[in-house]
Amino acid sequence: MTTWMTILGIVVFVVGLLFSIAWHELGHLTTAKMFGIRVPQYMVGFGPTLFSRTKGDTEYGVKAIPLGGYIRMIGMFPPGDDGRLQARSTSPFRGMIEDAREAAFEELQPGDEHRLFYTRKPWKRVIVMFAGPFMNLVLAVAIFMGVLMGFGINTQTTQVSSVSDCVIAASAKTDKCPAGAKDSPAKAAGLRPGDKITAFDGRPVPDWNTLQDRIRRTTGPATLTVERHGAKVTLHADLIENKVARTDGHGGYVPGQYVTAGFLGFTPASGIVQQSFGQSVDRMGTMVQQGVQSLINVPGKIPDLWNAAFNGAERKQDSPMGVVGAARVGGEVFSLHIPPEQRVATMLTLVAGFNLSLFLFNMLPLLPLDGGHIAGALWESLRRFAARLVRRPDPGPFDVAKLMPVAYVVAGIFICFTLLVLVADVVNPVKLT
Repeated sequence: MTTWMTILGIVVFVVGLLFSIAWHELGHLTTAKMFGIRVPQYMVGFGPTLFSRTKGDTEYGVKAIPLGGYIRMIGMFPPGDDGRLQARSTSPFRGMIEDAREAAFEELQPGDEHRLFYTRKPWKRVIVMFAGPFMNLVLAVAIFMGVLMGFGINTQTTQVSSVSDCVIAASAKTDKCPAGAKDSPAKAAGLRPGDKITAFDGRPVPDWNTLQDRIRRTTGPATLTVERHGAKVTLHADLIENKVARTDGHGGYVPGQYVTAGFLGFTPASGIVQQSFGQSVDRMGTMVQQGVQSLINVPGKIPDLWNAAFNGAERKQDSPMGVVGAARVGGEVFSLHIPPEQRVATMLTLVAGFNLSLFLFNMLPLLPLDGGHIAGALWESLRRFAARLVRRPDPGPFDVAKLMPVAYVVAGIFICFTLLVLVADVVNPVKLT
């Protein structure tokens, strides 16, 4: 049964992956057609074509390798300086430029002169190239918000899981009470496991973050209102200062860092809690920040990734993960012994995270990514504006094809990194804890 559930989880993730790719390319397709650009192909996947159908002037299809997708637009790059495709050069860099330029015109048909991508105004090209990643962002936000507000997430609550027997600094390497240690304020006040704290000093505490913040800002007498076996009970505690773990402002703790703050002395219970709209928006903002930081940290993780792939080192939980690794995690999600709705919520979160990563990655201002084409269009707009400002002739379209040697280098780096991640995902995968 576990094997079948694992296979089902992998299949569900792959379907979500294909939908995400198709959704991304749909953004490019619809905006390109809206601005009158001819699109000969809309494909999901790479390699041999499994299925295709031509409607209008576009071939729609699915290919065998579900690792990406693309649309082909006519005239992605402008012609050469003489107004036509330049003759073949012996320079390898010039050859790259001419190959890209030739590919942009290889399907040119009569009447396409006014349906070329490069002839559109820069702001229109920005919209066409931004529309793909934006669709991934929209999908990520919709799924995350749906999961947070509909299913809820596992988070700390105001219910008491355990009560500390005595006062021990968080930096101490033991949780055993030393001789002569004072009772914790929570134990002295009569707080018990299972109590749910509903108010602190007469003010309601709707969530753990609020309660934690008020406890840490308080020393001295405080009143706790708790629910115990359906009855409301009022407790009086005398909070003291103690060394406690520093928080990151988002409900987590910063390892190895401590602050001096008010101390009550209990451990909160965790549970699945539905988030409000405001809480969901705040958590989404945190996810985007973490995603950006993760992208920035990728180069620094390559040595650990290499050691995990080839030297048998431990694969860290925050290690970069590719499609194969994510699919394996998807299989593990469906084999977990948790309620079915939580399996669905976790899988949706995985797909949403993939879409958020697609958005952030594609917005890098590097060719051949969408962000590289956006940067080229913005530079062209700035260049033309500067020319008008100083009353010089219009410099014309910015020839993005001249950046193709750089694009090949970037693509080569991405391919090498993808292969490294693939090997690590196969021989030493990230596993759910």
